Amino acid sequence: MNFKRHIVESGLRMLNSGLTVATWGNISVRDRDSGLIYLTPSGMPYNSITEDDVVVMDARGNIVEGTRKPTVEAGMHISVLNARQDINAVIHTHPVYSQVFACLHMDIPPINDEAAQVIAGTCRCTKYALPGSSELARNVAEALGGGAFACLIANHGAVCVGADMDEAFKVSTVLEMTAQIYQMSLTIGKPFIISDENVAYMRDFITNHYGQGK
Repeated sequence: MNFKRHIVESGLRMLNSGLTVATWGNISVRDRDSGLIYLTPSGMPYNSITEDDVVVMDARGNIVEGTRKPTVEAGMHISVLNARQDINAVIHTHPVYSQVFACLHMDIPPINDEAAQVIAGTCRCTKYALPGSSELARNVAEALGGGAFACLIANHGAVCVGADMDEAFKVSTVLEMTAQIYQMSLTIGKPFIISDENVAYMRDFITNHYGQGK
C-alpha cells in the first residue's frame, strides 16, 4: 500500500465528510510491516497536501522521512498506537455535536445499537490539557486504553481509532451521529443506556458474525 497516498486521500475524506473544518484535525496510519507511522503535516489545508507533505515517524517519535512539521498532535497519535496493538489508524476530528459534549466534559454512553457495536462502550471525555501537550497525549491514550474505539478531548474534539482507516472513519461517523441523537434525546427525557453485557454481545456479533464470510 502507498501509505502516503492513503493519508492524502483520508485527509480529503475527513474534510468532505464534515468531520472537521479548515486545517483542524489530523490523521495517522501505521504500516504493520515496518512499524512506521504516517501522519498529516501541521497546519496545511487538506486539499493542498501532497504525498511529499506527509511525515513519517517511528514509534519513538523520531522523524524518519519528510521535510514538513508533523501535526502538533503527533505525540498523541504515537502514544495511542503504541498503547493499542490492535489498531493501525487514528483520526482526530472536530465535529460539531461531539464537541458539544467535549465542552461540557460529558461522556457519551452507548444509547443506540450502532454505538454499542462500533464504539464498543462509553465514549469517555478526557480531562482538559493544552493542544499538543504530552498531558493531552497521555489523557487520550488512557481514555482509549481499555479497548474503546473513541474518546472526546475536553474542549477540543474527538479521537477515533480502528484496525484500518475504514473502521476509524466508521467509528467517527457513528460517534457524531450518536452525539447528535444523545443531545436531542436529553431535551426530551432520560435516554436508556445499553448494558455492558449487551454491548459486549453486539460488539462480538458485529466483529465475528455480521456480514459475509464470517
